[in-house]
Amino acid sequence: MTVWGAIELGGTTATAVVAHGPADLAGAVRVTTTSPEETIHRLLEVFADTEMAGVGLASFGPLELNPKSPSYGRITSTPKPGWSGADLVGPVARATEVPVVIETDVNAAAMAEAKWGAASGIEQVAYVTIGTGIGGGLSLGGNPVHGSPHPEMGHTIVRVHPDDVFAGFCPFHGTCLEGMAAGPAIQARFDSKPEDLSGSQLVEARDLVAFYVAQGLRNLIYVAAPQRIVVGGGLSRMEGFLETLRKNVADELAGYPDVPERDFARYLVSPELGDFSGLAGGLLIAMTSEV
Repeated sequence: MTVWGAIELGGTTATAVVAHGPADLAGAVRVTTTSPEETIHRLLEVFADTEMAGVGLASFGPLELNPKSPSYGRITSTPKPGWSGADLVGPVARATEVPVVIETDVNAAAMAEAKWGAASGIEQVAYVTIGTGIGGGLSLGGNPVHGSPHPEMGHTIVRVHPDDVFAGFCPFHGTCLEGMAAGPAIQARFDSKPEDLSGSQLVEARDLVAFYVAQGLRNLIYVAAPQRIVVGGGLSRMEGFLETLRKNVADELAGYPDVPERDFARYLVSPELGDFSGLAGGLLIAMTSEV
């Protein structure tokens, strides 16, 4: 039976698995994301002595996804220290000697949720992750959206909350969506990791993140018109977050346009694939690529 390798490379942790299909993802191995060399080496250990048909690599970005570019398969100008210019495809291809396909983690997650998860059967799907960074991916008819180079929703402009004096965390744009609402921004405000917050601080953090992410989703909805938005990532699991986000998005849209079928409980949803959306996307692109 044919098996494929899949990797999800995140800013905090990375995951690898050898799988026949999505039912095998629970056997994935997770490691801490450190340096490019160490992280990739540890992920490749999962594939040791295994004959695979190919590997799908879903990674945080920005990425060079143009196969004609000499920088294909590399991370470009990321704010994550030590990772700018890191070659991802090259080391994996040399070690496994099989075709390696790369995609953004959020595009891959959108594709997987459209194929196997919370947006199954839907043509225009967006996946948004809120964690160490904020990213958005688009799957249109099962195909990822690329361009110059690919969507970067986390760096869109947002209005600063009138009670928020935080200067922003993004080294490129300061008070962009990611700079105001990603995990490092919350940690800097509260001097605590988001997962360690409780009580009034947790409510304040949740409401701030929902306030900013709702603006990003308004931009996404008006520009890309997704038929469903899947919201994942660590911060999306804060108590009451999805309900708060739905209310904020409804307020942002203010009834325009009037779309009768836009039931927010069905329109903004959690990933059915859970923490494995990106990894499932890596598996999917390995299985379906013609490279």
